[in-house]
Amino acid sequence: MPPKKRTRSSKTSADSGKADLASDGCNETMPSVKDADKTAGSRRKAASSVKSGSKDTADTTPEYSHWLMKSEPESRLENGIDVKFGIEDLKALPDQTGCWDGVRNYQARNFMRQMKEGQLAFFYHSNCKEPGIAGLMKIAKEAYVDHTQFDKKDVHYDASSKPENPKWSMVDVQYQRMMKRYLPLSELKKYYHQHSAKGGPLKNLALFTRARLSVQPLTKEEYDFILSLEDKDPLV
Repeated sequence: MPPKKRTRSSKTSADSGKADLASDGCNETMPSVKDADKTAGSRRKAASSVKSGSKDTADTTPEYSHWLMKSEPESRLENGIDVKFGIEDLKALPDQTGCWDGVRNYQARNFMRQMKEGQLAFFYHSNCKEPGIAGLMKIAKEAYVDHTQFDKKDVHYDASSKPENPKWSMVDVQYQRMMKRYLPLSELKKYYHQHSAKGGPLKNLALFTRARLSVQPLTKEEYDFILSLEDKDPLV
């Protein structure tokens, strides 16, 4: 059985584009594994193919092998339930593993359905004083039915989803390690603007081009560049 306080992905704030956009400072307008080098054109095409609240159909997104997943490390009550879940909470669970439930955005869900066991994801702290990448986790179990959609007491209950045809999926994730240094959104944004203007690995980073999504894909180039930042001095 998963823990009572399950791993979350900032479902409400990140997927709705309200609290997460405000706290992360992202003002861009937007709709948010194997072949990690898909072009930016393919990514934009994929983004337009599935929109939040669209029909429950499979999309034609390219496959990715690296991810960024948002969760809230600070206490916030939603219908009387604290939705806090930071990387330290994941680390404290049995086997340092938990389910990433409650995602209620079709594109984010479809990205989770692409995930393969063993793939790596950045754990991103969202909707907090200093948003940013806190650590690394891996996909421990591939997508399966998210049971919270049927739980009337859960904040993510979905009355329109039926057990015989469930809408929502989740994956299990396992803590790997903390980043050598916290990578704040403000620093990533500087690189994003630099690379957008002059070219570079982060010029199409979903953190800024699909900021509303709580589950975001990364190309291998993006992942490798972001990972390399932990060994560099902060950009000033």
